[in-house]
Parts: sequence; structure tokens; C-alpha cells
Amino acid sequence: MEDTNPVGSGTDGVANESKSAQNPRTSSRRSNSRSRQAPKSGDATVANTRRSQSRRRPAKPQAPVEMEVQGQVAESLDAGAKIKRRFAQRAPRERHGRPVGRYQMVVHVAGDVTQVAILEGRTLIQHFVSRASDSQSNISGNIYLGRVANVLPGMEAAFVDIGTNKNAVLYRGDVRYDREDLESFDRNVRIEQLLRPKQVVICQVVKNPIAQKGARLTQEVSLPGRFAVLLPGGGSFGISKRLPDDERRRLRRILDDVAPEGFGVILRTAAEGSTKEELKRDVDSLMESWKKIEEMAKSAHAPALLYREPPSAVRVIREEFNREFRSVTIDDMSLYQEIAGYVSAISPELADRVEYFDSAAEKLAIFDQFHVREQLQKVLEHKVWLPSGGSIVIDRTEALTVIDVNTSRNVGTVSLEETIHKNNLEAVEEIARQLRLRDIGGIIVIDVVDMIEAQNREDVMRAFRAALARDKTKTHVYEMSQLGLVQMTRHRIAEGLVEALSEICPSCGGSGYVIDPMITQ
Repeated sequence: MEDTNPVGSGTDGVANESKSAQNPRTSSRRSNSRSRQAPKSGDATVANTRRSQSRRRPAKPQAPVEMEVQGQVAESLDAGAKIKRRFAQRAPRERHGRPVGRYQMVVHVAGDVTQVAILEGRTLIQHFVSRASDSQSNISGNIYLGRVANVLPGMEAAFVDIGTNKNAVLYRGDVRYDREDLESFDRNVRIEQLLRPKQVVICQVVKNPIAQKGARLTQEVSLPGRFAVLLPGGGSFGISKRLPDDERRRLRRILDDVAPEGFGVILRTAAEGSTKEELKRDVDSLMESWKKIEEMAKSAHAPALLYREPPSAVRVIREEFNREFRSVTIDDMSLYQEIAGYVSAISPELADRVEYFDSAAEKLAIFDQFHVREQLQKVLEHKVWLPSGGSIVIDRTEALTVIDVNTSRNVGTVSLEETIHKNNLEAVEEIARQLRLRDIGGIIVIDVVDMIEAQNREDVMRAFRAALARDKTKTHVYEMSQLGLVQMTRHRIAEGLVEALSEICPSCGGSGYVIDPMITQ
């Protein structure tokens, strides 16, 4: 499983290597300097006339650029000894003719709702929910032609109209600019010097709208592929730190040949064992997509959607699927054919691991067959029980999430300190799984049971960090305080799984209680 990816793009944990002295924050749309130049009187009249004509001109509806899901099998490569070794490096493992893997993916389609469950053994570790009606809320990774609504110098941010219900926010640190556009360069250049109301900008969503907050934007656009991530306007290289050193060195030599001039490229964990031809084909495909986006941006009228991320099932396959998965099982025939064609095109060695599940023939729902439904019901529970009888209680507030660890029915056998130590070790393993499964982000405070021995506290923190290392989402854990509190943060991209599977109670409004009307009368 991979690390966190910026903009959901799958850049993994990446070690950046500078390609040239080129400023990575160069802008492809040099409109800032033109906006600050004082127009001549004649030019102003012409400009006003052009603007009035532009307002009268009807906008031509254009479909956004989407990642092509190829239906044909990938081109066969030269089967030389070197190519065979690379292919074998990515080939899935088998035992007695049956696929072997640590993970399994189960995809269930019901109406306009698609659910993707990832199992480790038989344990549910990740669950994704998407709806066709989520075009206003599930937009992470999409690229827009936005129009600046207003600039707030006191917040060092600008609100941008991208066509959604709420304006998105673009912070000063996420604005791209060219030094040549500024009259005098200053490291502390203010946002009102870079953006102005009604200015048109190309931007990408890095965080979905959450609760009352709009989406968060960046002008550091990235286009994800199977093996690489293209960074338009950037000049830096990156290779996943999860790859072995010898593999990183091999890919670094290839990267010099496949990276296009003036673009940054990041190679993902999935690039392990890939050939130069495969990487070049992936990068060329991303370049074609970017050219289409640029062409559409020239003719589109802001706000407009320029690029749409693929459906959730395809996106999860692109980000997660590798030889560690023993199967991908899908209960919808049209989606199965789409996924099978996509996997055949990007990873033909894994094509036979995509399976169709016929619920009518099996007379059993796919989530019941793989014991996903019963585990999903437990996700909605307030208390989670541990194997030895202990428990953790998860409380979510608007500002942070609090997790309380209790021994509950765990009475131990030797001593109180040993009982607490083992209980806390079980708890941190389960907490790491619940954070990942429920997709809890933001500030998290964990109250473990107090331990006297410093060695035990170190053991618990070491086990917690090891468990979090399997999470692809970026986390930061602080040392345990004297009160036995563990403070941490987890990157938040969208609302959690509980919100995706539930609705706010119409009676209490989500508070959990209803005031007695007899008291308030």
C-alpha cells in the first residue's frame, strides 16, 4: 500500500531531486503583470468593447477532460531477458495455481452508489463510498478554470468561483506566480499583489468541501497516471521513497529520458519493475491530457470544469492495485468490463485477478459473501472492543477527535502494569486501523491507560508509529505527555466514512439529545 498522495494523485512518500535551476513556481498564465499595467484611453475603449462582446457570446458547452480507460490489452513489449526480469518483478504470486496476496478488493454497485472495500485477510481496513450525485462534494483532484470572487488580505486567501455551491478557497502559499510578472520581487509578496477580483485562474482541488467549508485549491497542478505523476510548470523530479535503493537508482536513470522539458515528474511505488517504454507511454498519455486541458482553458468561460477524476473504483485501482492483491471482485457487469479493460491495459500481468461476482447465481450479496457488511455496521458504533476485553471509545467534535482507551473487561493474569501494557498495545493497533477505516482526519487526542514504567510507554509509542506506517495518509505523532495523552494529526481530504454512510438526525440535528419541551415552556 502506498503513502499519501497530494491531490489524491499517488505521489507516495517522495524524495524530490532538482532537475534544473528553473523556478518550480513559474506561471503558465501571465495575467498578473498585464492586470497591473495602466491601459491607454484608446485601449480601454477597445477592451470594454471586447468584454461586452464576450458577455454576449454564448458559451459553448464542453465536456471536461477525463482519464481514458483503455479497453484493449497493452502492447506487448520485446520479451528480452531484461524485460522478462522486470515483468517477473511485478508478476503476482501464486501457490498451487491459486493467487496469493495480502489484500483483496471488493466492489459493490447499487443504483448510483459505488462502494469499494479493501480487506487485509478478512479484516476490513479501508472503505470508499461515492455517488453519481456527489459532483458538488466529491471533487478532489478535479481541475477547474475558476474566477476570483474576492481577495482577503487579512486572511491571506482568495475565494474562487469554480461552479460549485460554495466558493473554494485559495491560500497565498498555493498561488503560483512568475517573478517577471512583479514590478519588484519580494519574498513576502502579498496575495493582493498576485490576484485580483474577476481574474481567471487554473486551479486544482486538494480538499473536498467539508461541512460549512468550501473546497481548498492549489495552483500547483498535478496529473496522476499509473506509474507517474506529471507536474505541469514544474522542473523537479521525485521517486517514491518506498522503493528499494537499487530500484530508485535504476528509475532515476530512466527518468532523465522520459521526463518532458519544462515539466516535473514523480514516479510512484507502482513504477517498481516498470520498463522505460511503459514509463514513457504513461508520461506521454499524461502530456496529451494536459494539452487538452490547456486547449480547453483557452476557449472555456470561467467557471468551468477542465479535468474530472475517474470514478472511485477506477481511481482506487489506479492508486492501490498491485501484486499484493489476490483479487478484485466486482458485482456489476459494466463496471467489471471497464475495470478489466483498464487493468489489462496498465498491468496485464494482473488482469486475471479481476473477477465478476454474480449475486443472482450465488444467491448472496457480495458484501455478505466477504463479511464486509457486518464490519461496516461496527464502524458506526461508538465503542470498539479489543480482543482481550478492553475497549476504545471514539468521540468526534468539530475541532478534534478524542479516543479513550479502557481496560473494561480485561482483568489480566500477572500484574496491573502488564495488563495495562498489553491493553494499550492492542488499543494502538486498533486505533490505527479505525483512523484509516473511518478516514478520521484533523487533530486527534488519545487517552491511553496510565503506565508507570517508561519502557512500556516507549513500547506503546513504537507500536503505534509502526501501525500508522501502513496508512498512506500523512500523519504526525507527538510524544506521550505526562498525563498519558498522545496528540497527533492526520491529513484530512474529505468527510469521514461515518458521514458518508449516515445522515444527520432530523430530530436532534446531530447533537445526540433532544431538549424536553416541558422544561422550556
